[in-house]
Amino acid sequence: MILADKIINLRKKAGWSQDELAAQLNVTRQSVSKWEGAQSVPDMERIVQMSRLFGVTTDYLLKDELESEEFNTSESESTLRRVTMEEASGYLAIRKADAPKIALAVLLCVISPVVLILMACMCESGYFGISEDAGAGIGLCVMLCIVAAAVVLFIRTAHRAENFEFLEKEAFETEYGVASMVKERKKEFSEQYSRLNALGTVLCILSVLPIFAALAFSLPDVWAGVSVCLLLVLVAFGCYAFVYGGVYNSAMNKLLEEGDYTRENKKKNAVFGAVSTAYWLIVTAIFLYCTFGPNGNGQPGTLWYIWVVAGVLYGAIAAFREVILHSNGKK
Repeated sequence: MILADKIINLRKKAGWSQDELAAQLNVTRQSVSKWEGAQSVPDMERIVQMSRLFGVTTDYLLKDELESEEFNTSESESTLRRVTMEEASGYLAIRKADAPKIALAVLLCVISPVVLILMACMCESGYFGISEDAGAGIGLCVMLCIVAAAVVLFIRTAHRAENFEFLEKEAFETEYGVASMVKERKKEFSEQYSRLNALGTVLCILSVLPIFAALAFSLPDVWAGVSVCLLLVLVAFGCYAFVYGGVYNSAMNKLLEEGDYTRENKKKNAVFGAVSTAYWLIVTAIFLYCTFGPNGNGQPGTLWYIWVVAGVLYGAIAAFREVILHSNGKK
């Protein structure tokens, strides 16, 4: 039996049309039609792909004298989920489109307390002529609205990628050609990724300049709060650059099971995610207790420093985690 007849038989057994098989192999329907009409022969990459798709050996496909199907035992016994070329391309397209939205959500989270801090400083100085209670109420309302907008963006982008959550939690296999496609896209994106990281780093370094300027020029107390707001804005745009590039780069690392997404690190990431959630819940509880607890007066005042300290500590924890992961990866 020639290769053309074998492709026809295997395709029909799988219940696929020529269009569906073409989509699985990332070729045109005309190519499949020519293979089945013995007008052309698929290259070796497509032969291997069909071997995996149909669960037969490449010998069975290539050797005309083999009439009975020879099943690929190692492939059929694999319990790992296989990612097709179509799935990989679709996932990368989703993450590339969602990267600016996720980055914007992070930016909103970072700048969310800015209005609250400004209102507290202005009311304390009597600039607006409104009470501290009213200023705190306005600031909290604005902060909650900004956070709510960020949460909406997080939920919508997470929903679009929910079918691919297994990539960062489970071990999986990719079809032939997927890894080379992802590596090529990663190579193309590397320069832009480097620029975004450099921009984010510069903004985060420069973010302390407003505070130093306020101290150096002995500005009024109100400018201490303004300088902190400027710091948050600069950090927010730095985070935007980091996340914008990081989302797409992480998507490619997930498909390649590299970096933070090796099979060993996936188990550790689950633990760190739970710790991160608990950490920020505790920070929020401390802020609320200090503001509205028995010793608080219901005014945030200078309690914004809790978020600054928490952010610095979280960055240190994340950096320490990266060092541990990389050191373990080199062993």
